[in-house]
Amino acid sequence: MDRATAPTPTAARGTATGMEFTLLGPVSAQCAGRPVVLDGAKQRTVLAALLLARGHVVTDERLTTLLWGEDPPATSTSQLYTYVSRLRTRLGPEHGLERRGAGYAMRTADTTVVDWHTFQTLVAAGRTALREGRAADAERRLAEALDLWQGHPLPDVTDHLCAAETPAMTEAHLTAVELHAEAALALGQHAALVPALTRQVALHPLREGLLAHLMTALYRSGRPSDALTAYESARRMLADNLGTDPTPALRALHHAVLTNTVPAPPTPPAAAPAPVRPGAQPAPSPSATAAGTP
Repeated sequence: MDRATAPTPTAARGTATGMEFTLLGPVSAQCAGRPVVLDGAKQRTVLAALLLARGHVVTDERLTTLLWGEDPPATSTSQLYTYVSRLRTRLGPEHGLERRGAGYAMRTADTTVVDWHTFQTLVAAGRTALREGRAADAERRLAEALDLWQGHPLPDVTDHLCAAETPAMTEAHLTAVELHAEAALALGQHAALVPALTRQVALHPLREGLLAHLMTALYRSGRPSDALTAYESARRMLADNLGTDPTPALRALHHAVLTNTVPAPPTPPAAAPAPVRPGAQPAPSPSATAAGTP
């Protein structure tokens, strides 16, 4: 997680009667609110691979590769069967883990929550809200999505599964960070964004979307020289590492900072007045209160 605003309640973190799984951090499971004990990296790998497949079959061959790579032991088939059998026992009758053809699939019920799936749903909703100009709704949903992250995804599975799945998950996280920053900038939250974006740009110095948001946040916070310094650092790094120049969009932003023409954040729409219940007295306006009006 890396966003500027205070944490908000996340969406659907589990139910009292269903299953809850986490992949955006240490792989874990809960059943009806109680932790499920998992036996080591290989059992976590089987569970994570099935959850990432979202109900589709993961073949025995694929699971074997994710567990042992290209040189599995002679007993890999029986070991895989043991991992699945023990996983069924640990998860209990609601496990949804079933044999299908030459592999396994994990059917999730309506009461099942997988943080990675929730993250994807929230990001899609946030992207749509941003495209439709609903910046506040976009910021809220994207903040909820980023709150689901607990460090690095899948830190306790085999290296084979980690190499296969974490690049796409990390890319999805960075995209969400960029979208959240875009929404927060539209709401005028530039000053609060600077620390988180500075940290992200340090971690991903060649990602120009993050740099553009940082430059904008710095400029709007009255720090144009810092915005220019960030651009120059990125320009040199792009030249040294990739032999390329910044994109036209980033160069245009650099020119806008130099010429003091970076657009100001849009004015947020005025909040609609709260409905007055029948018989209730309307609250005084802030200006009337400040002026001492009763």
